[in-house]
Amino acid sequence: MADHGEVQYATAKGNDYPAHEATYSGFLHLTLVGIIYVVNILFALTIGGVMDRWLTAAAILVIATAVAAHGLWSGSRLSSFIMLAVGFAAFAFSA
Repeated sequence: MADHGEVQYATAKGNDYPAHEATYSGFLHLTLVGIIYVVNILFALTIGGVMDRWLTAAAILVIATAVAAHGLWSGSRLSSFIMLAVGFAAFAFSA
């Protein structure tokens, strides 16, 4: 049924494939930074609620929020991964 006619995707007017790729890349970046931010929030809540170290938890929340904002604004993923390592280290050393 689809064998008749010619493929129109490559010849159609209005295809903006680079814009589609840029949007998809932005979505993946937003998703990655958001997931790492949520994991850092969970680390902070665990440190505060379970281990009763609320000052450390508050520091992680503030720093993680700043790092997530920086990652979204600059497009950097490295800062989010570093914050994930810092949150995990704070979780490990608070125990």
